[in-house]
Amino acid sequence: MRIAAVALVVLSAVSVTAPPATAAVSQSTEASWTGPLSTRGRYIVDATGARFKLKAGNWHGASGTWTGSGSATDPANHHAGEIAYETPLGLDRASIDTIIDGFAELGLNSVRLPFSNQMIHDSAPVPDLPANPGLRGKTPLQVYDAVVDRLTARGFAVILNNHTTTSKWCCGVDGNERWNTSQDERTWQDDWVFMARRYAANKRVVGADLYNEVRRNVLDDPNWGWGNNTDWQRASQQAGDRILAEANRDLLIIVEGINWTGIPVDGFPHGRPTLEPARTLSHTLIDSGKLVYAAHFYGYTGPNHSGATGVGETSDPRYQDLSPQELRDVLYRQAFFVSAETGAHFTAPLWISEFGAGRSSDAKARDWFERFVDYLVETDADFAYWPMVGFHTNGSGDGWSLLAWDAAGRRISVYDAGDWRAPAWRRLVNAPARTGQIPVTSRWSMLNLDYGDFQASRAIRALPDWDSGARKGACPDGQRVIGLSHTGNRGLCTSVSAAPTAYATVRDESFVDRDWASGYTKVQCPPGHFLAGYSVKGVAFSAALCGKSATPLGRGGRTVWFDRGDNRPAGSPGGEFAYGNYKGQCTVDEYVAGVAYTGRVGSRSTPDALLCVPLGS
Repeated sequence: MRIAAVALVVLSAVSVTAPPATAAVSQSTEASWTGPLSTRGRYIVDATGARFKLKAGNWHGASGTWTGSGSATDPANHHAGEIAYETPLGLDRASIDTIIDGFAELGLNSVRLPFSNQMIHDSAPVPDLPANPGLRGKTPLQVYDAVVDRLTARGFAVILNNHTTTSKWCCGVDGNERWNTSQDERTWQDDWVFMARRYAANKRVVGADLYNEVRRNVLDDPNWGWGNNTDWQRASQQAGDRILAEANRDLLIIVEGINWTGIPVDGFPHGRPTLEPARTLSHTLIDSGKLVYAAHFYGYTGPNHSGATGVGETSDPRYQDLSPQELRDVLYRQAFFVSAETGAHFTAPLWISEFGAGRSSDAKARDWFERFVDYLVETDADFAYWPMVGFHTNGSGDGWSLLAWDAAGRRISVYDAGDWRAPAWRRLVNAPARTGQIPVTSRWSMLNLDYGDFQASRAIRALPDWDSGARKGACPDGQRVIGLSHTGNRGLCTSVSAAPTAYATVRDESFVDRDWASGYTKVQCPPGHFLAGYSVKGVAFSAALCGKSATPLGRGGRTVWFDRGDNRPAGSPGGEFAYGNYKGQCTVDEYVAGVAYTGRVGSRSTPDALLCVPLGS
């Protein structure tokens, strides 16, 4: 998405469009996959466990194309003159199937389908769409329904994308900067629950991309982990859990990084955090295997460049200004680490859900695009090009789309002669990729009790309050606590062979069988139980939530002290889960059977030691 500069306030990238193609051929997409989708480590898999790589494009329009000034009925007031009527772009010029034929020809298997919250509630019928007479009289949401229906019937996976709040062309200071700038957060969540339920029966509607390019507005920045109303990590965590718990547990929950913070003026702090904060604070959903992280990259933006020209432009380099090695280093740091570094709490599939280049790009932008495509191929990354559909007049138009139609329904495509992007596109969609069955891997998850309860277990959420007045954390079903921080209220979970069959809350030394932490208060689980959660009051340890193991557990064990430094297995499996705090962690073949702390003068009753016991009987 291309950027419109506004004084002193960041505008994230703004969508763009372009020409190219051959004559449409009526054809069916091969539906060689089975929904729903989930994740195993860094890969997305289908219901059979086979890798499903998102080879996607963005079909925008339902999120709005109006630039925000002048009459919304005048095409001149829409981005590049592309009026979409709050529907996927191009339906006035080509039939749904003709457009989908183009997607199939381009080698896609999935579509990111943006919408606005305004679109959901707009009850006015859209104007006639001459190329699709069957849509006459329908509301924008009903047209969206029809497009979802046809895409999935043709075998495409559909990812719902809450792109904007109001139906405007993204991404300036336009009321769409955050999920809650033009509406309250509860309304945003409720709209997501509504949309997730609406398509719950369709297993080829596979994902919920929660919000597009979260960025600064005039007054404040989004953040990752502060616990306030601009905390994107908190908001996306809660929205994802509501979708899975209340609406559709089959959906992938897709979380984009933060697109911009700060004022884009030299000398003021500013930049694009993207997914960097996830390294030390990731998401733990109530259903493991549903999290996907997403990021956007365009050559004209940069790690500290908003993409603006003129007002709002800084002296920072754009991505296209970086040397090949600098670009690789920045891409890895900002996003690609989440899929490259396996066995960590943040490990997840990475979806580059927007990237693109214009047909008339200059040499520097072309070079960036070629190098970026090469990196996508090298890393076997999931991707979605922006945008797939655009308008053209005698071959001229916005120039970014891979397919474009004129008012008479004539199409041009990236595969037409003269489009420099064609070789790179073919290289990308035809690149060798991991296929076949993906083995089940151990899962790692964070617990974060900084600001309130963090109960990622469906089973525990269904039970009464197990420690009234305390902040409580529980691992997702099928996981156990394997590490705690000395201060900071953080925990690390990993897989068990089966979910607990029952739970017990322990607050005292009732089950202590030996003095494994002399002089310290010891809270120990009953025999046959492992630590599945914990609670705190302030910073002090309050209680252990013990899960009854479905298989026999070992006895005995060792004491792991972490009151004066980290005490973790070699390689720190699971990753940094409590940055800046001492951490204790059992090995993967051990379980936590107890927690020790002290309330003596100078101490705050925070965890000091773990009782780590072999898993085997």
